[in-house]
Amino acid sequence: MRRALVLAAALLLGSCSPDERGQGLYIQRFFGECTSDHGTATDVAKAEGECGIVTTMINAFRAAHPETRVSQNVVAWPGYSQLTAQLAARQPPDLVTMHSGIVPDYAGKGLLEPVEPYLAAAGLAPGIFTPAARQGVTWNGRMYGLPWDTHGGLWHINLALFRKAGLVGADGRPILPRSPEELLRQGRQFRERTGKPYLIQSLVGDPAGAARILYTYMMAQGSPLFSDPRHIRLNTPEGRRVAELFREITREGIGTSNMDTPAAIAAFISGEGGVYATGTWMIGQFETEEKTRGRPLFESYSVQPFPQLFARNLMFVSGHAWVVPKRERTAAEKQAIADFFRFMAARNGDWARTGHLPAVQAQVDGPAFRSLPHRQNFAVVATIGRALPDGVLRQNAIEGLVGEEMAAAITGQKPVPQALADAERRVNEFLAEVQ
Repeated sequence: MRRALVLAAALLLGSCSPDERGQGLYIQRFFGECTSDHGTATDVAKAEGECGIVTTMINAFRAAHPETRVSQNVVAWPGYSQLTAQLAARQPPDLVTMHSGIVPDYAGKGLLEPVEPYLAAAGLAPGIFTPAARQGVTWNGRMYGLPWDTHGGLWHINLALFRKAGLVGADGRPILPRSPEELLRQGRQFRERTGKPYLIQSLVGDPAGAARILYTYMMAQGSPLFSDPRHIRLNTPEGRRVAELFREITREGIGTSNMDTPAAIAAFISGEGGVYATGTWMIGQFETEEKTRGRPLFESYSVQPFPQLFARNLMFVSGHAWVVPKRERTAAEKQAIADFFRFMAARNGDWARTGHLPAVQAQVDGPAFRSLPHRQNFAVVATIGRALPDGVLRQNAIEGLVGEEMAAAITGQKPVPQALADAERRVNEFLAEVQ
C-alpha cells in the first residue's frame, strides 16, 4: 500500500520535477491555468480574473526576488487528492492554495506548519487580518495559513425589477427585508407587480447554496450549529424556523425550485427574477452585464449582504489561504516563504478585484477597495462573517450533506423536521467514522 501511494504521488506531481522540489520555492495552486495570456506579465494592476491576477502576482514575485528559484504547478480544482499523495510521498510543495474549510483536515493531522513564524519574519502581525479571514485559518489557537480572502453568499439584485415592484428607496438603493415576515410580504409584492419570482434559487445540484442559507440564519438567531466538533445541531426551533421560511417562499412561488446553478445564472442575467443568492465570485460576470447596453441588468445591478432577518447580523463565510505543508526546509527556503507572504499581503487589494473580500483589514477599509463597484455595499461581511467552529473536520463534505437535506426541505421533497433530522443523522454518522 505504501509503495502504491508513493507511485501515485510520483504520477501526480505534474509539471515540477523532483529537482525543483526542495530548491527555492515550489508553489502549487488552483484558480486555473492561463499562461498563454499572462505567462510573462508582471503588471498586476492590468490583470483580470482569478487566474490572470494570481498568475501575474507570482510572475511579479519572481521578478522581484531573482535570488529565489520559483516553480509553479497548477492543479485541477481543488487539487487536494494530489496534495495528499504528495504528502504521502514526503515531497509536498512549499506553498499551496487551500479553502479555509479544508484547513482543519490537514492541520489536525499535523500536515501543515503553523505560520506565525513566517508572518513574524515577514513583518506581518496576525491582527492585520480581518476577523473572518483569521478565523478561517485558525486551528486549536494557531494560524495555519496566510489568509487570502473571504468569500460567501451575497444577494445579487436586479434593480429594474425592484423599481417595478416598488422596492427601491429614494436613494436608489434596494429596500431589503428586516424580518422573515417582511421577506414574505416583499416577495409577494414583487411577484404581484412583476409576474416574476422574487428569489432565484439554485436548489438542484448546488447543496452549498442551501447550506449557506441554513448556516447563516441559524447563526443570526444565536443558535450553535454544533454541540461539539463531532455533533451537528440542526433540528432545533431555530433551524426549523429557517427551513420553514424558505419552504414557504418556494411553496408560494416567491422563489424558484427547479433550477441548477447554470439555469439560475442564466435566469438572473436574463431578467427573470429579482434576487439571486450566490457567491462573491459572480460579481465580475454580473458587472459585465451591468455595463452592457441592451441587457436586462444594464445600469440595474446591485449586490448586498444577506439581509438581516433575525436579531444578529451574522453570515456564514469561507475563504482561501496559502498554507505551508510540513517538511524540513533550509533557512533560505523559510525566508522565501516569508518573502512570499509579505509580497502577497501587500497586494491583497488587487486580489479583491476578483469579487472576494480582502483578508487584510486595511485593504477592506481603504479607498482602493471601496472605490471598486459595489464593494462599499458588502465590505461589512469581513466583520460579520463567521466560519464553522475550528474543531470541525470535513467541512466541505458536511456542507454537501446539509445542503442536500435543506434543499429537500425547501422544495417540499421532505417535511422540514424530517429533512433536518436526516441531515443531523447523516452528518453525525459521517463524523463518527472520521479518523
